[in-house]
Amino acid sequence: MFPETFLFILGFLLLYTVLVVYAERKVSAFMQDRLGPMEVGYYGLLQTVADLFKLLQKEDIVNRQADRLLFRTAPVFIFVAVFTGFSVLPLSMTLAGSGISSGVFFLVSFVALDAVGILMAGWSSHNKYAALGTLRGAAQFVSYEVPLGLTLLCVVVEAGTLDLQSISIQQGIHHDGPTFLWGIRAIDTTPVGGFLSWNIFHHPFMAPAALIFFVAGLAECNRAPFDLPEAESELVAGFQTEYSGFRWAIIMLSEYAMMLLISILTVVLFLGSWNTPLPNIGSARFAEWTDGKIWGIFWLCFKSLALVFVQIWIRWTYPRVRVDQLTAFSWKWLTPSSLVLMLFTAVWKLTIG
Repeated sequence: MFPETFLFILGFLLLYTVLVVYAERKVSAFMQDRLGPMEVGYYGLLQTVADLFKLLQKEDIVNRQADRLLFRTAPVFIFVAVFTGFSVLPLSMTLAGSGISSGVFFLVSFVALDAVGILMAGWSSHNKYAALGTLRGAAQFVSYEVPLGLTLLCVVVEAGTLDLQSISIQQGIHHDGPTFLWGIRAIDTTPVGGFLSWNIFHHPFMAPAALIFFVAGLAECNRAPFDLPEAESELVAGFQTEYSGFRWAIIMLSEYAMMLLISILTVVLFLGSWNTPLPNIGSARFAEWTDGKIWGIFWLCFKSLALVFVQIWIRWTYPRVRVDQLTAFSWKWLTPSSLVLMLFTAVWKLTIG
């Protein structure tokens, strides 16, 4: 079963990356009042496919003074670190991923290895721009892993488990416990489900925790305004300056896969996971009608791709921040706020939840 699942996820990521790259070009063009790709294929649909074939045909150039072993393996290391995170993500009630009881810890541990791959890529390139990008990336990851982990702990404390599937079940009609809306217990004993059961609405501290988690996730993805490890206007291409062809394509595939991974994780932790957003209202059982294996996959993909669109939107809206602004924003604002939210969540869970 494992090889089939592996090939399915890999094929899905390739298709997703091609579509999202095209979508990003079109969205950015729309925001800047231009057309974007138009020549290759109808409405430019085949432009990304043409770029992919171009990258596959390009020569694989390695700097003469580079550490060839680290330089060649770094892109694969980055992709494997991101790709492994998908193995524990639940897709529906019956598709629970690998089913690891400590899935949250497993996912965060492997995704954090992405920073090691960036260090390998930049340091082994024997390029000053790449080295500067690597140092920026290390500072960025160290800064934003802290608020990301603390806000993730808010969900763990609220759910009482590290199992992502259990966290998902608690946010829908399959949960046996009571439904809460901003800390107020529902009077009706019938499972309400829908968005009213999502973690973001469980108590007043989960919404800001979700916002901080998503912002820290942007930094994890190296997306603007936190794309300092690349910073084309300052460092050529940062840690990936010396890469070309297929290996550069692997790095870009990993970046877009990380965007999807962070979006899915945000949905699983805060936005109901694979559960339907439609609640049961009186005799209308919308949550039950839109529940099931296929519906679960649909709702998870729909909500996750919506967050991917938000990431694209942010990239083409806000300018890149400076290095000092990036670290100050994390240590002075996000980390203290995350600590306070985690403390309030624990007190709320002990006294009310």
